Amino acid sequence: MTHDLGSLAEIIGFLVAMTVLAQACADEGLFTALGGRVARGARGSSRRLLAYAVATAAIVTATLSLDATVVLLTPVLLAASARRSYAYASVRLANSGSTLLPVSNLTNLLAFGSTGLTFLGFTWAMLPVWIVAVVAEYLVLRLWFRGELRDDAPVPADVQPVPLVPVTVVVLVLIGLGSGLTPWIPAAIGAVVLSTRALVRRLSTWRELLDAANLPLAAVILAWAFSVGYVGSTSLGDRLTDALPSGEGLWSLLAVALIAMIAANLVNNLPATLLLLPAAEAAGPGPVLALLVGVNVGANLTMIGSLANILWRKSGGRSVSTIREFHTIGFATTPVLVVLCTVVLWAWTSVTW
Repeated sequence: MTHDLGSLAEIIGFLVAMTVLAQACADEGLFTALGGRVARGARGSSRRLLAYAVATAAIVTATLSLDATVVLLTPVLLAASARRSYAYASVRLANSGSTLLPVSNLTNLLAFGSTGLTFLGFTWAMLPVWIVAVVAEYLVLRLWFRGELRDDAPVPADVQPVPLVPVTVVVLVLIGLGSGLTPWIPAAIGAVVLSTRALVRRLSTWRELLDAANLPLAAVILAWAFSVGYVGSTSLGDRLTDALPSGEGLWSLLAVALIAMIAANLVNNLPATLLLLPAAEAAGPGPVLALLVGVNVGANLTMIGSLANILWRKSGGRSVSTIREFHTIGFATTPVLVVLCTVVLWAWTSVTW
């Protein structure tokens, strides 16, 4: 599926709307309330707190996109307990947890039309992959950071109630997305409703909401994506199409996912998706979904694999981790998780398709 400037602009518009919506949710206290309830619910158990943090990060990523998780949830989890395991739960689930919905990641939006699936069909196909990825990430973090998880976690004295208005708006936006509307429309409506409410209640300012939209970054991503898409239409794109395996068998899907993982960590997952998507689309919906496993779950391999990784560093990740540690965990675990998730994808689609 070739993306023209108009379709790319719609995708970037969705990203801008969702980041504003997420910021408005934060202004309403949604993330602080979630963090407090996660910490209170753990009742001092560091392992239970890690499980709740992983689940929260996965749900926030799936519904509000991975940028909301790394930018807005990371500081909340670190405030609950400044431990490396909770910080890594945020960034790793921002990538691995973004496989569920067509709107959880820009890569999904780029590839969604190429699958030929409906919103619910895409979600149903990726549901077991998402569940396995979330559970696997929890096990990785629990084993890797087992030393620090032996100590008790702090329990907050007071917990803010979960604000119902932003939760209701997010649910309605998801319903709108699932109904087949162009993604940026319900996202924009939700962003306007919540940001207007935040301005009226003086919970935020125009400047803060404009900063959240990050229009310069959106423009860079749009130009970048359009440039890469153009490269994909040249002879280089033809070579990539020829190099990518065809077919929907297990070995073909594994090859597609691993090639996508490598490409994502060489040039970032967004341009990797644009470059490899035409070849995957020609092979069928299975390879397109395998491509998304590679560029999403596989983005945990290196720091450049996903923009979310860099945003995570700026949002608090650098205070509890090092670049070396990030890559050590990534190289030790990410290829295995990509293979595992791809096998699950193959098994599930073989039964349900």
